Amino acid sequence: MVKAYQRYTPRTIFGVVASGNSNIIYDAAGKYAISPALEDISIWDLKKGELVGTWHDSDNKAEVTCIARSTDRDSYAVGYANGSIRIWSMKTSDVLVTFNGHRSAVTALAFDKSGSRLVSGSRDTDLIVWDVEGEVGLFRLRGHKDQVTSVRFLSRPSMVEGGKPTDGYVLSSSKDTLIKLWDLSTQHCMETLVAHRNEVWGCDVNADETMLVSGGGDPDIKVWKINANVLKTGLAVGEEAKEVGEEEEEHNALDQDGKLTGTIPKAITFYGSIPRQSKERVTTLEFHSSQQFLGCQASDKSIELFRIRSIDEIKKKMSRRKRRQREKAQQLLKKGDTEGAAAEEAAIGEEGIQATDEITPWHIIRTGAKLRSFDFAPVKDVEKVGHVQLVTSLNNNTVEVWTVPHPNAAKNEEVADEPNKAYTLELAGHRSDIRTVALSSDDELLCSASNNSLKIWNVKTTSCIRTMECGYALCCAFLPGNRHVIVGTKSGHLELFDLGSSSMIESIEAHDGAIWSLQIRPDRRGLVTGSADKDVKFWDFDMVEEEVGQSVKKRLSLVHMRTLKMSDDVLCVRYSPDQKMVAVSLLDATVKVFYHDTLKFFLSLYGHKLPVLSMDISSDSTLLVTCSADKNVKLWGLDFGDCHKSMFAHQESVMAVQFVWNTHYFFTASKDRTVKYWDGDKFENILKLEGHHGEVWALAVGTYGNIVVSASHDRSLRIWQKTEDQVFLEEEREQELDDLYEATLTASFEKNSMVDNGEGNVGAPATSNGDELASAGKQTLDTLKSGERIMEALELADQEIDAWKAYNAAAARGERGLTKPQRSPLLISMRQTPEQHVWNELQRVRPAELDEALLVLPFAAVTSLLNWLDVFVQREYNINLVCRVLFFLIKSHHNQIVANRIMRPMLDSVRRNLRAGLQKQKDIIGFNVAALNYIRRDYEANNTSEFFDEEALRKEEEKKQDSEKKRKFLKM
Repeated sequence: MVKAYQRYTPRTIFGVVASGNSNIIYDAAGKYAISPALEDISIWDLKKGELVGTWHDSDNKAEVTCIARSTDRDSYAVGYANGSIRIWSMKTSDVLVTFNGHRSAVTALAFDKSGSRLVSGSRDTDLIVWDVEGEVGLFRLRGHKDQVTSVRFLSRPSMVEGGKPTDGYVLSSSKDTLIKLWDLSTQHCMETLVAHRNEVWGCDVNADETMLVSGGGDPDIKVWKINANVLKTGLAVGEEAKEVGEEEEEHNALDQDGKLTGTIPKAITFYGSIPRQSKERVTTLEFHSSQQFLGCQASDKSIELFRIRSIDEIKKKMSRRKRRQREKAQQLLKKGDTEGAAAEEAAIGEEGIQATDEITPWHIIRTGAKLRSFDFAPVKDVEKVGHVQLVTSLNNNTVEVWTVPHPNAAKNEEVADEPNKAYTLELAGHRSDIRTVALSSDDELLCSASNNSLKIWNVKTTSCIRTMECGYALCCAFLPGNRHVIVGTKSGHLELFDLGSSSMIESIEAHDGAIWSLQIRPDRRGLVTGSADKDVKFWDFDMVEEEVGQSVKKRLSLVHMRTLKMSDDVLCVRYSPDQKMVAVSLLDATVKVFYHDTLKFFLSLYGHKLPVLSMDISSDSTLLVTCSADKNVKLWGLDFGDCHKSMFAHQESVMAVQFVWNTHYFFTASKDRTVKYWDGDKFENILKLEGHHGEVWALAVGTYGNIVVSASHDRSLRIWQKTEDQVFLEEEREQELDDLYEATLTASFEKNSMVDNGEGNVGAPATSNGDELASAGKQTLDTLKSGERIMEALELADQEIDAWKAYNAAAARGERGLTKPQRSPLLISMRQTPEQHVWNELQRVRPAELDEALLVLPFAAVTSLLNWLDVFVQREYNINLVCRVLFFLIKSHHNQIVANRIMRPMLDSVRRNLRAGLQKQKDIIGFNVAALNYIRRDYEANNTSEFFDEEALRKEEEKKQDSEKKRKFLKM
């Protein structure tokens, strides 16, 4: 009989406050922080310091690399390391849309002002513009030669007075030192800014789109002016520019005779440089929503804040400067230096407004660790609030909220004019790598330790109950009773902690070197430690009397009993559960086994090429499993010391191994980011548990194997739960082969990427002519399966229809003994007609994947689908979907369709029916628009009244500041 095992599945992930590969942002109200937590998104209440929600998609295993907030206050775009983008809803915590287009990590995201379009930049150097409402990729823009670092939409100002601006441009910066301005109407690069000598790491545009700032490895921030007139006309010069009233740019483009000079006006012109304090490269540049401040974060521990002065402040500053220059000129004249005075006078006349006049340094925020990103709170009226607030994520798994008093508030009140740290989120995770974990005997508590911090977690709720300071922890264990934890440190100390009082009750100088391993004795009366000072020490628990004030209290302590001297550094020590033997692994790659009572030598196990990092003995004391830095796991019999099996277990060093109690199954954890489950009798790998994004350092198996906890370099703790689901080894191996095949298949898709060569052949392979424009989609396994499902539906429907046609033709000829065609069992079970079946399969495909799925169809299937589209048009099914499929097929297979005369009658029929259907839709929309306009006019007539505000008028007359008076109308 085939042996079945029980499956382990991921139950929960915790310990991550903010992972280091993505930015952090505020929600639309400024109350919550939306931070990356490896493959998930965490939502933190900043005041309470609580986790209020998690966005988790079970299909996704890739890490979050970028987050952007939409203008509709509910949608958030999240980019992932595998190139996918998901739009999440804040209200429902569900994925609204998934986009697949990039071939590597998404590094920049930005919504337009309406929130209906999204632009994404990636490590694959491409930009893709997505239609969020239509759930499709519009087009791909190519031109950068390195990773895109930031993207922004720019509006095209309306040519009609009072008209609405449209989002007509995209700005992108890249590590190839260039900033590009893309015109979305013509879908090409309109301008390239070459000003940086190093990689450009960030850029931002202010809210009224008049100024652009960019920064990289240079010691200053570059400031650019954006010319709205040029954006209005695009690349129009000469006559076209005149039509729109382009007087200013006309002079640039035309000479005195009105002939074209060939110089095209620039939309973005260099304004000046602002020096900054930090020597490191810029990571994030962001304007505050009030347009009064600019934040610049470098890749060190500082954020520099700049003030953006108003026109009045700039004029005051310039008048002061001119006054000083005049005074200096007069002093020079008195001294007789006429040339110097003349130069000063000339300088007074020449000077205009410079970038440094408008943007001036204000404050520097210095954090305790290296910064990853920051975001301003979305509050426009800063003066009313009295301070500027920003949230920062640090590289050490911490989130901090800083407040900086507003300049006016600092003048008026007695407020310290310095940045102040308001809140810190740090208790929910470790600052550095978790080096060791241990479970209590009842699996209720989990202890995790890193450099300087020991945390106790509730396993059910995954909340942190206790946090205590410790040394650099290398190993830990719960003592019997689960009220104390002992930690072995790198400095050679044994630190004993009492959980009730959350304090260290004793620190014992146990060894001269690092304590690499410790284990509680099976009789629960003592423990053994192994250290780099070549000693194995045996300890007993003891109650020691201690004076506390007037009274004498007893507390737990350790007494050193015996020492076993070894020939080399000790890396791991393990008792056999029957307490007869002690196994010791040494730096010379051998394992020595001794009798526990006499400490006499029993066995020497050698075979590993590199030192054994961890080992464990099965509960029946017959098997010893060792794991080593040589990537192998070996199983040994403890009766004769023979090696039962040596297995190549992982792709990197195997860091930890542990048996499940009462079985010969064991778990291994490795630096290759995986945890594996093995059968020690059959020497088979049962399961591979993937999910960690860093090296797995430590492992703890529950008392009866119901849960497994793994701790990693990515600072996350993961609990894997045993389920009732059965695992069969053959099925697992087949699944692994399928996954491998699918991975190679998607890789081959990426090599033969589909682009439009401008000849209507979207399916043609990419050419190397440097096209700026390409299709936005990407072939994935999902699109391939969707295409195959459509093909199967078409085949089934065509067979059904052809069978009935043949039957009807035979009946018309008067043939005898005819039997009606047998209906397809699939259609009978689904209670569908052939056309309904084809339509359902078309509708099942996600809008974002439809184009790529249709590319899978061969031309025979395309002709069949065009016939069915004619039927769908006549039946008045979803006309949007029908049109989209129809136009894409005709565009993709234009050459073949043109060459095929037989298809002409069918296409004529489609055109005729489609026009009738579209006209009907147009009439309905026109009727609805007219009705809505009537309702609006009726509402305005009944609910709006105009009156003059006499008080405002009187005050205006009193002031008499303006030469022209205007009445103020208030609408109620």
